[in-house]
Amino acid sequence: MTDYFVVVDVRVDDPDLYREYQTIAKQAVEKNGGKFLVRGGDFKVVEGNYFQPRRLVLLQFPSEEHFKNWYSSDDYQRAKAVRLPISDMTMIGVEGGGD
Repeated sequence: MTDYFVVVDVRVDDPDLYREYQTIAKQAVEKNGGKFLVRGGDFKVVEGNYFQPRRLVLLQFPSEEHFKNWYSSDDYQRAKAVRLPISDMTMIGVEGGGD
């Protein structure tokens, strides 16, 4: 089984409501075997100028199937409904493996 990573770039327009999203989303991630590796924080673009993230989040799931189960779960759909009106997000899934 290969880990599956999710890279998120998000602009938050209402930090108070976004905290509600974070609470629900965190529970849904953990319930589906995932974990947060990065959740906001300071960052530096070291090379290039194409990618200028606003708030960066990195998640890890044991497999793509775990990710799909999380993303389609009722729990995450509830969280997503809170997030959609108060943010703009890009989410990218990528299969892990260094070989």
